Amino acid sequence: MKKNLLVLVIILLTNKSFSQTGNNMRLTIEKIMHEQEVSWNNGDIDGFMLSYWNNDSLKFIGKNGIKYGWKNTLENYKKSYPDKATMGELTFSIISVEVLSENSCYVIGKWNLKREKGDIGGYYTLLWKKVDSKWVIVIDHTS
Repeated sequence: MKKNLLVLVIILLTNKSFSQTGNNMRLTIEKIMHEQEVSWNNGDIDGFMLSYWNNDSLKFIGKNGIKYGWKNTLENYKKSYPDKATMGELTFSIISVEVLSENSCYVIGKWNLKREKGDIGGYYTLLWKKVDSKWVIVIDHTS
């Protein structure tokens, strides 16, 4: 009986700790994504890109396939959104944050750009990892 009780207590403590980690992770990711919105809405693509892994292994998957690398992703954003009017006003809506480990999670959500020439939007799946004590996007699949 005592052994079963001990196992139950360990399971409950592990679940609580995992839940707290998930909540903290979600709050951290929400904060970073809000900072991305602010940078974007200020016309600052370089600031927006601070949340991405600055590495050649970064993957961005969009309508034109997979692009590799932070620099290529930055150049594609600047080419696709050459001015503030084209950039519009960005909003993210997080649908779910799924914790994979204490150092990784994936986020599913919606994005929307309000623009004078017409609004656009879609969905995203982001794989976030903690690299050198910093949360960064390592894979971005946006449609």
